Amino acid sequence: MTTDLDTALAPLGLFVRSGFRYSADDAPDGLPAGAPRAGTLVLVGNAGSAMWESFIGNADREARNPLDSWLRPALERIASTAGATALFPNDGPPFVPVHDWAMRAEPVYRSPIGILIHPEFGLWHVYRAAFLFDRDVELPPRRETPSPCEACERKPCLTVCPADAFRPDRFDAESCVGHVESANGASCRDRGCLARRACPVGRDYLYPPEQQAFHTAAMARAVGKGIGA
Repeated sequence: MTTDLDTALAPLGLFVRSGFRYSADDAPDGLPAGAPRAGTLVLVGNAGSAMWESFIGNADREARNPLDSWLRPALERIASTAGATALFPNDGPPFVPVHDWAMRAEPVYRSPIGILIHPEFGLWHVYRAAFLFDRDVELPPRRETPSPCEACERKPCLTVCPADAFRPDRFDAESCVGHVESANGASCRDRGCLARRACPVGRDYLYPPEQQAFHTAAMARAVGKGIGA
């Protein structure tokens, strides 16, 4: 099943990230009403630039929400064909706890700046959807790998943010966007988050500058300011 899903997802630059089987006794928190109380949850996502390359080659970038407008219908079709229900992390509130599900499904960990870190992909990966099946689905074997942050003594991600946005208890989005929109914010605005780029893990999956800038602009809009608005 996951091989078939990977084949269907590949033109979008996505792939089956991970998943887990669950029963009524250990159903994950956050399942929406009407979700199967036993079955398999399969996480779909991207790493590196493959999704971006497909997006810029196929999507209408003038649409109001170009990434969602392009990606969501395709994922819903793939899920429906496979006999699954698609859930999306940005639907809400309430939002599905996709990061909790990810940590249950594969060896990803909270980094010092809050983003989930993967031993291979570093910070350059995202979960785009969860496919819910009401049956058992064969899954890739889980690799047990420790967090790469445990062996990172310098932790450069904690010291380079010019807006000091990564607080011990939260991410200060307004400070981040204020810097990004300022005259001094060109590096973060055009090339992506300095703290994220400082991480030495997964450098082969680093997003290209155009992709970084696109996501930075989307983040700024999400906190109600926008870049160049």
